[in-house]
Amino acid sequence: MATSSGVATWVKVCDAGELVVGIGVSALVRGKQVALFKTGERSLHAIGNRDPYAGTQTMARGLVVQRDGQTLLAAPAGRELFDLETGQCVDDPMTRVPTYPVRVVNGFVEVCVTTRA
Repeated sequence: MATSSGVATWVKVCDAGELVVGIGVSALVRGKQVALFKTGERSLHAIGNRDPYAGTQTMARGLVVQRDGQTLLAAPAGRELFDLETGQCVDDPMTRVPTYPVRVVNGFVEVCVTTRA
């Protein structure tokens, strides 16, 4: 799969059985820091691990919460809320974190990242 800015690649990250609902983990995926979250029996999310407010690679330490049917992540430093589907900050429309496609194949979690061609 190719995009206008590079090549999209699926990368095996971990065994799906190692993820715990509500607990984030961080992974380095082709040079990108990614935070993975299992939010339900079959629901996974992958977002950038860099907190845009604190500037630290700590989003995986955030708290998963539900509000008005949305699955949100409270950033660990300031507790700003981010939509895990879109990466959008709930209270600041100018701020978002990157999101990445994520899937399970043969029991392993894979994340899709775009790299330069």
